Amino acid sequence: MSKAVQQGYNQWAATYDTVENKTRDLDSKAVQTVLSQLQLNKVLEAGCGTGKNTAWLVQQATQVTAMDFSEAMLQQARTKIGEAATFVQADITQLWPFERNAFDAVTCNLVLEHVENLQPVFEEAARVLKSGGYLFVCELHPYKQYSGSKARFETEEGTTVLPCYVHHTSDYFAAAAQAGFTCTRLDEWFDDAARDKPRLVSFLFQKRESNL
Repeated sequence: MSKAVQQGYNQWAATYDTVENKTRDLDSKAVQTVLSQLQLNKVLEAGCGTGKNTAWLVQQATQVTAMDFSEAMLQQARTKIGEAATFVQADITQLWPFERNAFDAVTCNLVLEHVENLQPVFEEAARVLKSGGYLFVCELHPYKQYSGSKARFETEEGTTVLPCYVHHTSDYFAAAAQAGFTCTRLDEWFDDAARDKPRLVSFLFQKRESNL
């Protein structure tokens, strides 16, 4: 992942939890709605940010490891969560610092828009997951990306827009299939009951038994 993304999130960390953010809040709803249906044991949160979802995950899972590229975001998460989770600084686009078959579930939320090539991320998720394990992905809906929406935040100097890449729904399916995953659930998430303009899309993938 680029240094610009890392530096941007380092700068955003202090205000990330306090400013209005519909995408952040809807993502939390998606996580809790989908993952509450699973029995969570050892979970890796790839891109934990300030711990917005970590706080819920540590109540649901036996063990949570939270990874992020931004040290400032991780510091916010550590302050919020304490020793209930293990925190690791790492770049999601590089080799993940975990053993093969180490986790029962991996979550990846609002991260992949900053990743140009999805395939290495899905390959690493497959490597660290046990056979039959789950990968949950929740990202900005392609509809929003096509409309020009990108991760951004306000500073005293103005608006900072982070580097982003457009990913089509088919891109997620292609990367997942090549890495040995099957999609078991697809959801689109909307701001209101009108359901005319989706904000987020989420996928629940399962590692195939043959992908050992």
